[in-house]
Amino acid sequence: MAIVTWDTLLEGEELAYRAELPARQADVVPIPNGLHPHVLASLAGLGLTGLYEHQAAAFHAAERGEHVVVSTGTASGKTLAFNLPVLNALAEEPKLRALYLYPTKALAQDQARALTAFKLPKLRPAIYDGDTETERRWQIRKWANVILTNPDMLHVGVLPHHDRWGDVLQNLRYVIVDEAHVYRGVFGSHVANVLRRLRRAASIYGAEPQFLLASATIANPGELVESLLGVEATVIGEDGAPHAARTIALWNPPLLDEELQLRASPLGEGAKLLAELVERGLRTICFAKSRKAAELIHRFASERVGPELAARLSPYRAGYTPAQRREIERRLVEGELLGVTATDALELGIDIGLLDCALSIGFPGTVASLRQQWGRAGRRAKGLAVLVASEDALDQFFMREPETLMGRRVEAAILDHANPRVLDGHVLSAAFEAPLDERDTAFLGEQALTRAEALARTGELKRTKAGYVWAGRDYPAARFSLRSTSPESFAVVEAESGSVLGLVERERAYSTVHDGAVYLHMGEAYLVLALDHESRTALVEPFTGDYYTQAKKETMTSIEQPEVVERRLGMEVAFGSVSVTEQVVAYQKKSIRDQATLDLVPLLMPETTFETEAVWYLPEDWMLDGVDEMPRLLGTLHAAEHSMIALLPLWAMCDRWDIGGLSTNLHHQTGRPTVFIYDGHAGGVGIARRGFDQLEGWVGDTAGLLDGCRCESGCPSCVQSPKCGNLNDYLDKDGALTLLRRMLKGTA
Repeated sequence: MAIVTWDTLLEGEELAYRAELPARQADVVPIPNGLHPHVLASLAGLGLTGLYEHQAAAFHAAERGEHVVVSTGTASGKTLAFNLPVLNALAEEPKLRALYLYPTKALAQDQARALTAFKLPKLRPAIYDGDTETERRWQIRKWANVILTNPDMLHVGVLPHHDRWGDVLQNLRYVIVDEAHVYRGVFGSHVANVLRRLRRAASIYGAEPQFLLASATIANPGELVESLLGVEATVIGEDGAPHAARTIALWNPPLLDEELQLRASPLGEGAKLLAELVERGLRTICFAKSRKAAELIHRFASERVGPELAARLSPYRAGYTPAQRREIERRLVEGELLGVTATDALELGIDIGLLDCALSIGFPGTVASLRQQWGRAGRRAKGLAVLVASEDALDQFFMREPETLMGRRVEAAILDHANPRVLDGHVLSAAFEAPLDERDTAFLGEQALTRAEALARTGELKRTKAGYVWAGRDYPAARFSLRSTSPESFAVVEAESGSVLGLVERERAYSTVHDGAVYLHMGEAYLVLALDHESRTALVEPFTGDYYTQAKKETMTSIEQPEVVERRLGMEVAFGSVSVTEQVVAYQKKSIRDQATLDLVPLLMPETTFETEAVWYLPEDWMLDGVDEMPRLLGTLHAAEHSMIALLPLWAMCDRWDIGGLSTNLHHQTGRPTVFIYDGHAGGVGIARRGFDQLEGWVGDTAGLLDGCRCESGCPSCVQSPKCGNLNDYLDKDGALTLLRRMLKGTA
């Protein structure tokens, strides 16, 4: 057992907050009666003499035939909670099948190892993904009774060819959806449709599988299952697992410039803490937001310790080969490694052994993610969990208001499977898989038939006696990605190798992969050499410079259809559909080191227009009294818009890059000063709706953010935004705070 020796480290002006969380005893119940003898023997072989209460509750709910979602903390044994019903069913009836879905290949590998460890005689697990050799695929379909895959493979590799999967689908008893909280926003909206298509395909073969889901603690696990699958599920949320005591610390890098609120690098502070902890013999994982950041922290920490200790540090990120990753995992589990710097790929449920400390460099975007990362610390004895703040508005808000972070409920996972931009591709795919009629609304939702009628009018579907069928020759699932709402995507191509790094929606391409842009992919920087509008490709090469780029945009927002208009906070507030027209007119090069502007390059990109969902509000005259002269009025509205966008991720499980906004002193439709905040994805995925529903709390948090920031006139920690289309011109922090305070009063 490690001796806790971090107390002398946690002192000084950098320590913004410290708390001690007590240990919690396990709530253990007997192993259920009636388990198959092979399963009982397997559990005994693993040294299990009882179950945590939530594991037993999940097993009993599954035995009753219910869909189940287990939403408990990190390291609470969720894997056994969903494995037990599956293993028992397969021990009783080996010809039954189970399908396990994971968001990443590494997680599937991890689960395959965990299943093999049970040593059950008739258990035959196999991974079926893009890396599976062609000659093995038919064998897996024939003999594996547990198939581990991912939603992308299910979408393009399984469902369009379901005739090859007839035996699997006919005998499909359980579908496991692990890390369900990952399925939110655009990706979650697509995955919801893939899962509904799976339910429909199974029904064609006479099967009605049960779904067992596991999620990090989120605010709405039952609602998430309803959105993903269109079914009700039993929620198991009481965590019966033991937890060691834990020290929580919030660490704010020291101020270098009081007036500008410029702080020391969070990467340097993270490296310093990592070095200090490993020198004390404490096994530590350090989470960074990008590959580059993870590599830099590793390098800085290695330089701080001697060569002997440096050999016991390692980075871990998505770009490594599976063999390299397995080797790092082995060294960590066996205690050979003392410190690992990782991207959030390791935030998910990969088993990396018993660690003492977890460092998060920058708030990872959601409280749920932060708890996942912190949950890595203290699995064998008392643990330490630290958040090292960046200069981002949300990070600095938490440093000033630590109780807001510690006491906050985790966010709700938001998605919208019925967004027509998402749904249409899946309606076409479903019609390819089998004729589509009104009976399919039970799986695909009421809107699916309406969209099928519209797609028949465009000639993409044909109406027949059997139902709507696909009118094309290829198969539609191959035409679109699960990560985008737009079929008109640009491919990002590495110039030397010709490999496709990713896809960017057309609406975002002109501001992120224009000529000269610095493009980040999985934490690596690339310079865009050329954007070809005809072939829809962006040619890029690796970039090692010390600047980043920010597009300057002209934006116009038009109200298409207000859905809800209410009197709230003393003014008119609306939610509905809007169209957003954007044009990139220039881009700025900014120094990574001090954010200084190095160059402004003129550029003229084509206009793009997309429909989305927005919340908008019209401040009353009295709310703007004293700040209503131009240009102060524009600065007031613009700063309020920026700071509200910075805080919306606290209420909806999203990233600030998923949100757009526009503020104007005179909107052409309302005739008044108006602030819009909208979903940055075509069609919207429920983010703006969540903001509308939680408006009072959202505005209250934003006022607290501005009130607490000690800068003179606005900084990156309050009103400046890294994605502002106006390059952060016209921002009035005091005016925005005045407006938000008056909104909270709600009356003149």
